[in-house]
Amino acid sequence: MSTSASAASLQVGAAGPPSQSTSGTRPALAAVLLGFFTIMVDAMIVNVALPSIGRGFGSGMTGLQWVVDGYTLAFAAFLLSAGAVSDRIGARQAFGCGLGLFVAASAVCAMAPTLGVLVAARLVQGAGAALVVPSSLSLLRETFPDPTARAKAIALWGVGGSVGAAAGPVAGGLLTLIDWRMIFFVNLPVGALALALLRRARRSPRQEVPFDWTGQVAAVAAMGALTYAVIEAGADGFGTARVLVAFAVAVVAAAVYLVAQARGRHPMTPLPLLRSRTMSLAVAIGFALNVAFYGMIFLLGLNLQQVHGLSALATGVAFLPMTVLTSFMGPVAARLASRLGAQMPVVIGQSLMAAGLLAMVAVPASAAVWLTVVLMVPVGACGAMAVTALTALLLEKVPAEQAGVASGVLNAARHLGGALAVAVFGALVADRTAFVSGLHTSLLIAAATVAVSVVATVLLRTQVPHQIPATADDTRPRLFDR
Repeated sequence: MSTSASAASLQVGAAGPPSQSTSGTRPALAAVLLGFFTIMVDAMIVNVALPSIGRGFGSGMTGLQWVVDGYTLAFAAFLLSAGAVSDRIGARQAFGCGLGLFVAASAVCAMAPTLGVLVAARLVQGAGAALVVPSSLSLLRETFPDPTARAKAIALWGVGGSVGAAAGPVAGGLLTLIDWRMIFFVNLPVGALALALLRRARRSPRQEVPFDWTGQVAAVAAMGALTYAVIEAGADGFGTARVLVAFAVAVVAAAVYLVAQARGRHPMTPLPLLRSRTMSLAVAIGFALNVAFYGMIFLLGLNLQQVHGLSALATGVAFLPMTVLTSFMGPVAARLASRLGAQMPVVIGQSLMAAGLLAMVAVPASAAVWLTVVLMVPVGACGAMAVTALTALLLEKVPAEQAGVASGVLNAARHLGGALAVAVFGALVADRTAFVSGLHTSLLIAAATVAVSVVATVLLRTQVPHQIPATADDTRPRLFDR
């Protein structure tokens, strides 16, 4: 459910011509694995440390929301064009730039003197991570021109990401016992080693790829303004001037983005794709799934420490059963799809996810922690199964030349859903005296959102039975899972 490693095997053709030389194969593979592992660890490690960060800066809920959402927003917004950048400057160069940016921002996070500096550095981290994900797959494609060897390399890539996601909460809890700043310092040696290995990889060819500057800037502005408005509305109310202005900026930026995609010479997303019911429904489903997943992670990370009194390490261990099982849900989704049809894993995953969220609402605050740990499993693991199946289902509906773009739009919507979930749910639990009631309200909203997405999945089954037509002049690069 994190940085879309589940779809790795589905998007292997997103780069330029493969290299014919095997020079630097092992260093390139090691660099990619270490870099992607670091990105995935960071995606999960921060939630466990939020209470410690809040105490360190004397920050309330609004500040903690931005620590999470700064990263998620930048990641979602820049995923839309990261593949084009990777093709434009070359996969190895893009991977190095993205990872270098991520590592440098991690150092700033670790030494941040104020919360504002930390949030700004988290934004840069997210932008760097967005560039690492597509370029890592493009680099593997260049490094392994043989399909069999490439498949093995991509499988290792997916395993590395899954291990990183599973290790994130535990590593976060362990490092937070020393100092919360260690969760960012740990990125430095691993990232430096990956960059050193990358120097031994062959330089990637560049391509003449157009870039949609208007669309990219508008996407960043729309997502950022919307999230800012929701977070600040939770703290100050919806009627304040800056909240209203932020909502207005989000609306205008979204309109500019749509106009740029309709009339621009080189849009990031083709208009027929945006207008298709298949794409719209898939985006809605993906959005709902991440509202539930990232919302739950954010809420329970706070709940286990603030209500149940667990340490950061114990909280990380509590997440471990869910994160470990989540890593194995890709093959489960594939088996269910082969036996029951491509739609069923999405329906089953969402249904069990909603059931787990509702069960959490029924659990009293005084209940044993192990019960919460058990109920997290269907929410995380079944959500991951649904995301994997949904990505595969969408890619069946779109032409091959639009597969990467469709996956990019889907995953940007997913991460936007996670960012807005943190914004809304954080406002509901901001009052410590009403934390439990706010927690239950948030979980009910998440369950209802997923329940609605079950209906959308059924609609997806009955709508657009054939592929979305490709535009004749669509020569834009295919983007990997952003």
